[in-house]
Amino acid sequence: MVAYRFEASRGGENVERHLAGYTGLLQVDGWGAYNRLAEAKCVGGPLQLAACWAHLTRKSFELHVSGVSHVASETVERMAELWKVEERIRDQDPEDRWAARQEQSTAIVAELWPFWETELGRISGKSKLAEAIRYARNRREDLERFLHDGRLDIDSNAVERAIRPQTITRKNALFAGSDGGGTTWASIATLLQTAKMNGVDPFAWLAQTLQRIAAGWPNCEIDQFLPFNHHAG
Repeated sequence: MVAYRFEASRGGENVERHLAGYTGLLQVDGWGAYNRLAEAKCVGGPLQLAACWAHLTRKSFELHVSGVSHVASETVERMAELWKVEERIRDQDPEDRWAARQEQSTAIVAELWPFWETELGRISGKSKLAEAIRYARNRREDLERFLHDGRLDIDSNAVERAIRPQTITRKNALFAGSDGGGTTWASIATLLQTAKMNGVDPFAWLAQTLQRIAAGWPNCEIDQFLPFNHHAG
């Protein structure tokens, strides 16, 4: 499922409020607010970040496409091997994913770090490639976390795909009318997009749900309205 949350700004305090009290794994992009949140949680409980390899790949891919850096091209080629492994183990059990990564991906990742460190000493510290390498080095532990836990993905692309419908129509949210309207908008979008992700016709789900509410559906069974519990008919 997917859950959208409306906030009036992009301030880091929003994610801190939203995830207050949460411990465990959190797969994220490179936004600094997540790092601050993880550091703050060291006292109250463990919050482990899993970084996104796709964000790292994009930084090198731009240089690879432009043909200005053989290091960037080799980086892209090496990281492509990681996604070949992920393609083979997609939808497998976490234990099987972990085993495959230990057998194949760990060595690929291990060879990247000395390669990058060697090249970092040979290029301008102000170059985009140097920036990309430092980005990876500063997140090494978070980037390697997927190797040790089969529940994690190598990237946060699934989240980005779920966000895309909202970002494409972001301007529509200007007409939500108020913060309350924005919150309602997010709730409706959560339900409709979750229906789509479960192969459920959003219109059919919504029609059935409204009909059952009107017919006096008991509150104690409200969870049966969730899209992944939908049954046609």
